Amino acid sequence: MKCHQLGDNRWFFFNIRLMPFMALILLSSVVATAQSPRSNEQIKEMIAGFKSDIRGPYKDIRWFCNDGTFREPKERCPEPSPQRARYKDEVIALGKTNNIFLGQILSTTIHDEFWDAANANSRAKQYQIEKYLRSVDDGWVLKKGQYYRGAIQAEDEQNWGYHFFVNILEKDVEVEKNFFLIREAARDITHQGDDNSAQTIRSISLVISEEYPGFMNLRIKIHGQPDASDIEQIRNFKTRNQSKLNESLSARFDELLKEMELYYRPVQKSSFSKYTKRLTKGSEIATMTERFLAEYYQMPSGKERIRKVSEQLYSIRGSMLSLKKGGDRLALMDISLLIEKMLLQDLQDWQPQTIYDLHHATYSLGLALAGTGYLETHEWQSISKDLVPSTQQEISLASLKNYFERSRSLVEWETGMVKAIYQPTVTLFSGFEPLANGFIDDRVRSSLLLPLGRFVGSQGDFFAKKAGLTNKVLDIPYQGHMRGLNPGYAFGELVVSEGTEVIEVESNRIYVFEQPPADLKPVAGIATVSEGNAVSHVQLLARNLGIPNMILSKENLIALKSYAGQKVFYAVSNSGTVMMKLDKDMNAEEKLLFAEKKRAEDKIRVPVENIMLDNNKVVNLREIRSNDSGKLCGPKAANLGQLKAMFPDQVVEGMAIPFGIFLEHMRQTIPNESISYWAKLNLIFKESNDKLDAGMSMEEVDLYTLEELAKLREAIKKIVLIPSFVADLESSFVNILGKPMGQIPVFLRSDTNMEDLKDFTGAGLNLTVFNAASREKILQGIKDVWASPYTERSYKWRQKYLLNPENVYPSILIIPSVDVDYSGVLITKGVATNDSEALTIAFSRGAGGAVDGQAAESYMLLENGENIMLSPSREPFYNRLPMTGGTSKNIATYYQPILNQSNLAKIRALSDDVKRILPNTPGIESEGPFDIELGFKDDKLWLFQIRPFVENKKALASTYLISISPKIDETITVKMNAQLD
Repeated sequence: MKCHQLGDNRWFFFNIRLMPFMALILLSSVVATAQSPRSNEQIKEMIAGFKSDIRGPYKDIRWFCNDGTFREPKERCPEPSPQRARYKDEVIALGKTNNIFLGQILSTTIHDEFWDAANANSRAKQYQIEKYLRSVDDGWVLKKGQYYRGAIQAEDEQNWGYHFFVNILEKDVEVEKNFFLIREAARDITHQGDDNSAQTIRSISLVISEEYPGFMNLRIKIHGQPDASDIEQIRNFKTRNQSKLNESLSARFDELLKEMELYYRPVQKSSFSKYTKRLTKGSEIATMTERFLAEYYQMPSGKERIRKVSEQLYSIRGSMLSLKKGGDRLALMDISLLIEKMLLQDLQDWQPQTIYDLHHATYSLGLALAGTGYLETHEWQSISKDLVPSTQQEISLASLKNYFERSRSLVEWETGMVKAIYQPTVTLFSGFEPLANGFIDDRVRSSLLLPLGRFVGSQGDFFAKKAGLTNKVLDIPYQGHMRGLNPGYAFGELVVSEGTEVIEVESNRIYVFEQPPADLKPVAGIATVSEGNAVSHVQLLARNLGIPNMILSKENLIALKSYAGQKVFYAVSNSGTVMMKLDKDMNAEEKLLFAEKKRAEDKIRVPVENIMLDNNKVVNLREIRSNDSGKLCGPKAANLGQLKAMFPDQVVEGMAIPFGIFLEHMRQTIPNESISYWAKLNLIFKESNDKLDAGMSMEEVDLYTLEELAKLREAIKKIVLIPSFVADLESSFVNILGKPMGQIPVFLRSDTNMEDLKDFTGAGLNLTVFNAASREKILQGIKDVWASPYTERSYKWRQKYLLNPENVYPSILIIPSVDVDYSGVLITKGVATNDSEALTIAFSRGAGGAVDGQAAESYMLLENGENIMLSPSREPFYNRLPMTGGTSKNIATYYQPILNQSNLAKIRALSDDVKRILPNTPGIESEGPFDIELGFKDDKLWLFQIRPFVENKKALASTYLISISPKIDETITVKMNAQLD
């Protein structure tokens, strides 16, 4: 070590002694840095470097010997071994820190590490996504590295792929749980000299259109409605534009034509031989396959052949587990992929001519898509009975409508499967590579979902014409894909949010989301590609406040992007039709809807006349009833106490921290200030009103109020808890819950006096602390819950309805955690149909199910005993509640339904009891319907909350909405052989 002039010996020897210690600190710092996850910006820089490097993400080529050593290319291992590139050190580090794997070479990769089951198979999905990125971005990380000779050996990759699939397919549980993913992976991982020509065709056409914009119309055709006629159109286009094409572009056209000719070449019977010969000779499935092929090639093209092929795909899936060898199962999987290609080609040669043809094709493709994994078997069984084509010569408009709506559900369920499986990994990649967002759309367009979507769209057009029922959304195509969820109307700037990026929303704008955020702040109107579920907090709030809401397709969202930034009028009628027009096209009646500011009497006042603020003792849930709501505590505790009395074995023990304890703490003086928390709160709202009276705009007042509330909120989070209250709480844990505080995990639920008012639900606005286990977290959780009514989101939703927001008092409901297997919401009416005798339920696996907008398993339970599945679960992860506190994230599967028949029967019985008893209970100011949160643990039903289900009566009764709701005579009949336009 070199020191300053070496003149000060004391300094020199001091630093000599420090050198080992300093070196250790330096080494620790380097190790910590190396192990820190890379940011998306750092990964972007890394990828940019790989793109310009002739070796891409690789550093050299080596022989990989069986003993784990490497040898130079000229020095072979003693035994036969694979040769391939080694990854750069930063690529290896990225896999360790971020679980992101770039430039994956499969040979020598351990099967289980690639399958990556602990991370929802992320590494295998990353391989598929990167293969897509390479196809649309000229090699992506291998832009130059794809020419690095010897880096990847095709024969070794194919050999690895074969043994990987044999290994994974030998496991029954993997085939059951991950059939769709395994089958999709078999498209991308070479294992039998196979390929994915459809993706290659779309990728080349995308690259050509970006380099030569004149090709865009043909590219759109290839991506949206591909067929064999595209070959001649492309050939003619190239001839017409030959003089304008450079050598590289001309070569790309040649490559595209070659791929398309291969792809559209009819599948020959001989193409199956390399797969059928791998099946165990004489096995039932081998015989079935040979019989199918013999019959298929004798059948004329048309809907009967399409049905035959679809049935075969479904049979193959059902037969998979009857085979015991992984090799047999892989051969059957490859046969399935080839038959799917045959079906896609058959669909090019036949187009439906009548409504019967459309129904026939819809049923067949639903069956085929269940066979290819886009639906689980139990899901197909639940919906297929509604999709069997009628054998009658005529069908009523009511039946036609029902068939169309179930067909549309079919498409939503199946596209939902692709998103559920791949979206988390796509989101991971899109953070550093936006092109990854195109992956899911590419998978959908390469599948049978593309023709099915067209057929269902044609159904919608046919029904709309016969019923005089049409959406009028600007001039975008595929309007039959839209349907209204909540009636209402809005005016504002249109914002289109593609992907899952986080955006800051404004209350005067209309948002089109790929998927709405669970913590959505107030907006003027919403439309979503992913509905989530009809009883999530977001949907209930939108319904309560009359915010128009519709579901639409990804194609609709893309089309609406051209109108983003413009002001539009948007309305959803009571019957679910949708209207959207530019502001310049609004008629006088529509302009009048927004001509005046809403009057103060449209708002409501939180009742505080009977509130009891002198109670400063924790209250046992057994001592609370519904008529205590708004007096002693909020409705969560009051109604749960009522439920505890009605259903003592199905409601946990619990306690409430009443309003009085909150106020007692708020009357303390803020540290370093001369004002109490309570006085400060009232001063904020007084000054806000003064500013409004002085002419300040609402936007400026809101900004001031939120800034001041943010300061108060942080102060409340640090409030000193009064010792007598803490002592009372500790004794209540022992006396009521049976264990000392810190030895039993609990939920802390905000329970204000502004929730569940007659005209306002307040669902999900304030904080719930999940599964707090330690004493410190429980005590801090109480402060956090008290502070939560003053968040921006809670304040803005309240401001839409409340005249006296300063009089919002939070109580807290404390209940022990129940680590439920699945949980959800019950609404004691048919939300979608407005049927007062039906029930609507939505459940997700684990705790906190359905309320946060998950793609939940939803049903409508009819009075006649029929259970109609509205949607299957498509949520990839779920929460469990460990005894140590907090939540643990678990990976979901879909091969079994969440709710069993016993669960459904118990829900029906519960609803009967609630509807019979609750309206006659003192303190319950509602005849129903009711909104109930519940869960199941080991098939036992537990109740967690009940509240009135609040809808926006003004939206439902609006004369304007009535005027745009078409009247449909559902008794009119239509001939099944009626010709389509």
